[in-house]
Amino acid sequence: MSAVSLSLAGKVALITGGSRGIGAECVRLFHEAGAKIAFNYRAARNQAESLAASCGAVAIEQELSSPEDGRSLVAKTIAAFGQIDCLVVNHGVWPPEEVSIAKMSQAQWRRTLAVNLDSVFGLVQAAVAQMRKQHTGGHIVLVSSTAGQRGEAFHADYAATKGAIISLTKSLSSELAREGIYVNCVAPGWVATDMSAPALNDPVTREKVFAAIPLGRVATPREIAGPILFLCTPFAGFISGEIVNVNGGAVLVG
Repeated sequence: MSAVSLSLAGKVALITGGSRGIGAECVRLFHEAGAKIAFNYRAARNQAESLAASCGAVAIEQELSSPEDGRSLVAKTIAAFGQIDCLVVNHGVWPPEEVSIAKMSQAQWRRTLAVNLDSVFGLVQAAVAQMRKQHTGGHIVLVSSTAGQRGEAFHADYAATKGAIISLTKSLSSELAREGIYVNCVAPGWVATDMSAPALNDPVTREKVFAAIPLGRVATPREIAGPILFLCTPFAGFISGEIVNVNGGAVLVG
C-alpha cells in the first residue's frame, strides 16, 4: 500500500521570513514536499545561507517594509525560477514591549503597519499578476495570529495588522477563487520562535501564556508549517477564504 503524499513537485514557492522560526520550518517542509523555494531574510544571513544550502533553496536578502519591497521580492523569485505557484506570507514584526495606546509612538505604529501590511500588499499584487500570466492558478497563504481575532492589549499595532490580514484573506478569496487562485490564512497562537522568546522566557508571562492554552504548551514551528503546506496541496482543493486556527484550543472561532 502506497503512502499518502503531500507533494508540491514542480511547484515554486516563495516564503517570506524564511530564515528562522515558522518560515524556516516552511522552507524545510516545502523542500521535503518537492517544491523549489525562494525565501527572504533581512539580517540572519548565516542562518539563511545554511538553510538555503541544505534545502537547495534561493535565499534573497530583502527588506519587507513597503509595497515596492514586496514587488521586488516576487520579481527576484521569478528571475530565479521563471514562475511562482505558492506564496506564503509569514514575515512580520511584534514589538515585545507592552505599550499602551496612549504612549505608543507614531514611529512604532507606522513601522508595524509597514512591515505587516504594506509589504503584503506588494507581495500579493505581484504574485497574483504572475499567477494570472501562468494560467495555472496558485496558492496564497497569509499568516495571521490569535491577536487578530481577539485583540491583544498593549500590542494594538500588531493586533490591528493581523486582523487586517484576516479581512484581506476573505476579500482576496472572493475576488480570485474563480481564477483558481486559492487564498487562505493560518492563525497561530503562541509559538516557540525567536520573536516570542523574550515573552516566553519571562516566568510570569510564560505562566499566563501556558494557563490560557488548553493543550498546556506552545506550538513548535513545524506544527504551524504543516497546515500551511496542506493548504498549498490538492488535498485543500475545496478550501478558500478560510482561517485555519492553530492555537492549541486557546481561541475557538467558528
